[in-house]
Amino acid sequence: MENKLIPELRFSEFEGEWNEKELGEYFEFKNGINASKEEYGSGYKFINVLDIINNDYITNEIIIGKVNVSEEIFQKNIVQYGNILFQRSSETREEVGQSNVYLDKEKNATFGGFVIRGSGIIDYNPSFINFLLKTSKARKEITTKSGGSTRYNVGQETLKKVKIKITHLLPEQTKIATFLTAVDKRIKLLQEKKAELEQYKKGVMQKLFSQTLRFKDEDGKDFPDWEEKMLGEVTDIKMGQSPSSSSYNSEGKGKYLIQGNADISNRKTKPRNWTNEPTKLCEIGDVIMTVRAPVGAIAKSKHNACIGRGVCSIKNNSSSNLDFIYQFLLSYEERWGALEQGSTFTAVSVKDIHSLKFVIPNSLKEQQKIANFLSSIDTSLEKMTNQIDASLAFKKGLLQKMFV
Repeated sequence: MENKLIPELRFSEFEGEWNEKELGEYFEFKNGINASKEEYGSGYKFINVLDIINNDYITNEIIIGKVNVSEEIFQKNIVQYGNILFQRSSETREEVGQSNVYLDKEKNATFGGFVIRGSGIIDYNPSFINFLLKTSKARKEITTKSGGSTRYNVGQETLKKVKIKITHLLPEQTKIATFLTAVDKRIKLLQEKKAELEQYKKGVMQKLFSQTLRFKDEDGKDFPDWEEKMLGEVTDIKMGQSPSSSSYNSEGKGKYLIQGNADISNRKTKPRNWTNEPTKLCEIGDVIMTVRAPVGAIAKSKHNACIGRGVCSIKNNSSSNLDFIYQFLLSYEERWGALEQGSTFTAVSVKDIHSLKFVIPNSLKEQQKIANFLSSIDTSLEKMTNQIDASLAFKKGLLQKMFV
């Protein structure tokens, strides 16, 4: 039985089949301006690849670059409300041909040589087309038609032949676009709230670790003064040692293997492999720090695991609270990164880590109070991350079910 072109999830007031069309029936395509270096930096707003791939939609305000060209060239390469923009080339097939829509009704723009503009030749809802072209089926249509070897490319003729499944009913296009735009707004709001809380935590950490902000004890009195120590004096540091690569496996044999930053996700260990010849071991709850580029990335171990040479594990001793040490190392993370930039600094030794000087409360109770306060913020951030992930998964499901 032939499959009908009807979406799985549909607003009840609409019926009938969708149509299979080629993009060339909806758009005329044009390549952008190949400007010289001297023409960049001033003039008209100039859409390039980053504007396409980093935004849900494009307006004049958020465009990064400018180009100084004549009014005649600008008019020949104008980007107006409703135009669709495509990325022409990419190093990977999965990323080539990404698209976006221009939704600014007040100001026009122009576009660069690595971009293809699609100008509509029949009526459509621009936001609907934007969502449609981000569905997995539409993306597959574009990527499978791309050419190249070291770089993948799409051209005007390629895009003309890309097949899409589309409703000819403009009210249906508009209703789908409005619904999905509301979902995007919720996701963006959650992301903005998370960014604000992250910034708040960063500011609080600066105040706490500089002692600008201090807690009081149970009687409302000051805690004892802080003291400068080396990290190795208040913790036990174990450098990783990689087992033989022949012992690696993905079948769950032996111990989890934590090799480096690739085995960390959202501040938690997330190993990709196991080893049946474990060398150095960490335990659940240990602080894990990367010791090879990127140096200083911090996580907590969720596993009893083998640690490879790209990480070290850190435990507290009788002088420290491990949650406090974890929060301090989070605050220090950017300093390792600053050392890496513009230098050959790509790794740290046990001596480097051991001799790291910092000021630490002499009172374990004060360490615990600081750790508890910052950990409560982390809990809120984790909840927000889960909400964002759930919303993104919900949107992905909608894109699969609301389109054919």
